[in-house]
Amino acid sequence: MKKLFSNKIIWIALIGLLSTGCNNILDQDPDKIISDEQVFSDEIMINSVLANFYGRVHWGQNTADSYSYTILDEAGKSDGGPDNIQNYGDDLWRVYDYTLIRSINQFLAGLRSTNALSMTKKLSYEAEARFLRAWVYFNMARGMGGMPIVGDEVFEYTPGDDITALQYARSTESEIYSYIIKEIDEIHANLGDSPTINAGRINKWGALMLKARAAVYAGSLANYNNKMPNPIKTTNGEVGIAASEAQKFYELALDAAEQVINGGKYQLSLKKPDDLSRNFYEAINLKENNVEVIWARDYKYPGQTVEFTKNNIAPSLAEDIDRAYAGPILNLVEDFEYINDRNGVLKNKDANGNYIFYDNPLAIFQDKDPRLSGSIILPGSVFKGEVVTLQAGQKILQGGSYVTKIGQPGTSDANGLITAANGPITSNLQYVNKSGFFFRKFLDENPGASTRGRNSEMWFPRFRFAEAVMIASEAAFELNNMGKALGYLNQIRSRAGLKALNTMSLADIVQERRVEFAFEDHRYWDLKRWRLADKIWNGSTQNPDAIQYALFPYKVVAPENVNHGKWVFDKQPFTNSPNPRFFQMKNYYNFINQDWINNNPKMVRNPYQ
Repeated sequence: MKKLFSNKIIWIALIGLLSTGCNNILDQDPDKIISDEQVFSDEIMINSVLANFYGRVHWGQNTADSYSYTILDEAGKSDGGPDNIQNYGDDLWRVYDYTLIRSINQFLAGLRSTNALSMTKKLSYEAEARFLRAWVYFNMARGMGGMPIVGDEVFEYTPGDDITALQYARSTESEIYSYIIKEIDEIHANLGDSPTINAGRINKWGALMLKARAAVYAGSLANYNNKMPNPIKTTNGEVGIAASEAQKFYELALDAAEQVINGGKYQLSLKKPDDLSRNFYEAINLKENNVEVIWARDYKYPGQTVEFTKNNIAPSLAEDIDRAYAGPILNLVEDFEYINDRNGVLKNKDANGNYIFYDNPLAIFQDKDPRLSGSIILPGSVFKGEVVTLQAGQKILQGGSYVTKIGQPGTSDANGLITAANGPITSNLQYVNKSGFFFRKFLDENPGASTRGRNSEMWFPRFRFAEAVMIASEAAFELNNMGKALGYLNQIRSRAGLKALNTMSLADIVQERRVEFAFEDHRYWDLKRWRLADKIWNGSTQNPDAIQYALFPYKVVAPENVNHGKWVFDKQPFTNSPNPRFFQMKNYYNFINQDWINNNPKMVRNPYQ
């Protein structure tokens, strides 16, 4: 088998990177060929190459793509007309990046051969590169199952060579997760122990988080896939992990998560115990002195910024022409429980179907889990020091019943505001909210963050301490250690100001991860690994979980009536997303591209292709 690491490599030059990590970077087209000796004798160049790798591992649902939030049951598209989403694509968030793996392997080969660095530094850089390679494999695995594992090989091909040596069979699904875990076991001790600047580079604890996540995913697949009436699997195990392996993976997940928990470097942030909503927002969104975020995709002006704030800011707060692309939906809002009631369904009508009247638009959300208003701007919430008014129209009392009056956004009459400039509305008008809510999580409060000229520096956390606690709880639960499972789960609930649970089930884990990690690229993968996606998003118009819903607030116009000036709310299907979400059995694994099979006949197809 031929392998190649040439003495000249085309390295991509990056601007602004010093020893501070992956911040202040601008990608620049390669303009020269730099020798291995030049690269590996200069740590700035080594860091530049690593920075390029970091910039190439940004996949899945994330703030660089607002549309990605409208696909599931977290948010809906407000931009223009209906989205017509119903089915999930065969390649949704699919990752297949052996080009990047080859680049990392080239880097590793050169790093190992250089004499310009001490062994300690070489091992540290190697650990960082191998982590990024393991992250690539993880992102491939969670979409497609077992994939070819090429190890450290860098292949050379010239016309006429026997290409069968370059064709690797797919690993089993168990093997790819085991490979990721083994890689982390071998490298984590060589990574730094302390938090990195803006969590932009991986450290020991971030590596252990990948081990914990990979292990709990594998444990879930071994457990819940085999509980299906017809488990999803291939003949040689490229898809499908034996049920007997579940315990092993859960034990590995628990051990790795507890190493992070007990490491003393991170914690559940509780800097504002008197304002738990604000505390939750800051724990995730503020970089300075952050004690919770372990690894993030960082952004820094100038050079790399993100448009999420500009695209999704409320119109009343917008600093540029862009605004209100998407908004959270009622489905998510109602999954946040009340402090004294685990049923989070909003009380907009009584048992007889009559409106419940509220003194102000925020009152309907009183005593909700504080994480709700830390994650979502509700009608009447304050953001950047201003009240965000969401009013769909007026409810006018006429002849003993209420008649709805709506207007163009921003219009008023003798009774006051009809429809707010922010919406919500049901028409196809652009730049106006249609769900009744705006994002708060990942929305940047800094001046200029919603302008085209500047955009936002808001990071996107990939691992944070709360996930370590939730993985420990889940793994302990599956290992029947209920005392430990409850203890960890209640740590998360306590930080949120919720009552401790005395018993728990998988449903409690599903619920807690749903609200704790909203918009953080967990929901889709969680429902897949628990084999719940086809049940929740079953394509039925009779299933309220599959339909997206909106909440429309109305000001009451009823002079000389006790309810004059109060607020009522209508729950209604989200008009910009009229179709029920339909996750089919074939969607549990991305399809294997025919082009890949043509190049490598050992690449067997996934089930349902």
